[in-house]
This record gives sequence, C-alpha cells and structure tokens, in this order.
Amino acid sequence: MFVDMLTKNLFYCIIKINLGSTLEGELPRNEAEGGKDLTTTEKAKILRKNATPWENKLWYDFLKTYPIRFRRQQPIDHYIVDFYCSSAKLIVEADGGGHFYDDKIQYDKDRDEFMQSKGYKVLHFSNLDIDKNFYGVCSVIDTTVKENT
Repeated sequence: MFVDMLTKNLFYCIIKINLGSTLEGELPRNEAEGGKDLTTTEKAKILRKNATPWENKLWYDFLKTYPIRFRRQQPIDHYIVDFYCSSAKLIVEADGGGHFYDDKIQYDKDRDEFMQSKGYKVLHFSNLDIDKNFYGVCSVIDTTVKENT
C-alpha cells in the first residue's frame, strides 16, 4: 500500500509539473486545443481527476458528506485551493512534502496572505496529519466551520 501511495504521489507531482509552474503564474499549453492556455478552471478539473491519496481521503471520508457544502480543487482568483467552503469562507489545504521547500513555503505564505486579505480563513494539514490524526483534522475543520457560519 505504501508503494501505491508513493506512486500516486509521484504521479500527482508529475501532473502538477505538467500543469505549469503556478509560482511564476504561467498557465500551461493545452496541445489538444492547438496550444491554447488552459484556464484556471480547466486546471482545477485536471487536479480533481488526479487527486492525491490524502486529498481523496479527506474528500471521500469526510468533506463530501459534510452537512455544509465543500468544493474540491476550487479556483479562487488565479489560485486553485484544495477544498473550499463558501458559507464559512474556509479553505482547507492538504500539504504534501513539496510544501516544505523554501520556495513553496514562500508561495504558500503569499497565497495565504492574499486569501486572508479577501476574508478567507486558511487551514493547512500535512499528509502525515491526515494519515495519523484523521479524527483530529476533521475535528479542527468542523470546529472552524461552526465558528464561521
């Protein structure tokens, strides 16, 4: 199972790389459309189809059936967030190992500041948290939604 998760995570990283570097704000080219830039919505659709095991766990085991609606891989401005609850103005991020490199840490900080300036609350959970403390992750999300609705 660990090898399957590792393979899926590697595939996800390749998909993210192929989608283009959001750090530089570049949109990838869609070869099927004659090289037309993909929109943020099109990129979000691709990310939904290629979710990581941790995103799937959070979605299928909790957020999909949560009484207040969440969306996954939701475009907000020029960003795509992992999960979004509009009634609570809450963003939930499942952070893999790539989020702990200096450039990604700064990118996440800048994105969080942007989202907070628009009135959103952002929660980050590591994949390890989702694996080892799933109940705790769900409890924090539930409490935050209830405080903000």
